[in-house]
Amino acid sequence: MAGMPPRDEARPEVNVFLLASDNSTQLLPWLRSHPSDASSQDESGYSLLHAAASWNHPDLLRTLFHEFHVDPNIRDNDEETPLFVVETVQVARILIEELHGDIYVKNNEGLTAEEKIRSEGEFVAVADYLKTVRTRTSNGSSSVENSNGDVEHGNERLPPLPPNVTVNMGTTTEDEVPEEVDPAFRARIEELASREDFQGEEGQRQLRVLVTEAVRGVERESETRDIRRRVE
Repeated sequence: MAGMPPRDEARPEVNVFLLASDNSTQLLPWLRSHPSDASSQDESGYSLLHAAASWNHPDLLRTLFHEFHVDPNIRDNDEETPLFVVETVQVARILIEELHGDIYVKNNEGLTAEEKIRSEGEFVAVADYLKTVRTRTSNGSSSVENSNGDVEHGNERLPPLPPNVTVNMGTTTEDEVPEEVDPAFRARIEELASREDFQGEEGQRQLRVLVTEAVRGVERESETRDIRRRVE
């Protein structure tokens, strides 16, 4: 099977996909003995996360992610992640809010999970939830990170930050607030956030560079203020 580890003739044949679909008590002991099977995929690219999402097994989803580090955006042969096969809002929420699933992934037909689920018309509540995540806007803050890890700027929701980047909210004194955000820096952030590869390796790398530049700029401004205060 495509994506499966080399077959070991010495071990018994176990269909981990059926075990995942049934949420069998035999699955986790097997995976702990054969951890590489946790990320295995069948000939269609179907994974254990797809099975857990489709058959509504939230605890199995969490275990596969936290214990076995299975990619929540693992794709099958149709380029569809587990989010495409969810049937309940609960599982969709876990994939997005806890496991950092990407709602912007498109399948081979150019559809996101929200678009595909809505077009099929069977699990409308899930499609409505995904729309809420996509369109949610901030209340009272021009740039915040909401419970889904999405950054909201004014009335525009920017794509989710990569897992290794966070936005920390805090307070500043009046003289620490710049009179105006550097237009060039703002334009670079907005341009990067609008790119389709924002969640990819190159998008994350460029975001880290921008964040580093911003932090260093703040540090330099702070040092300048401290020197000015001492002189005065």
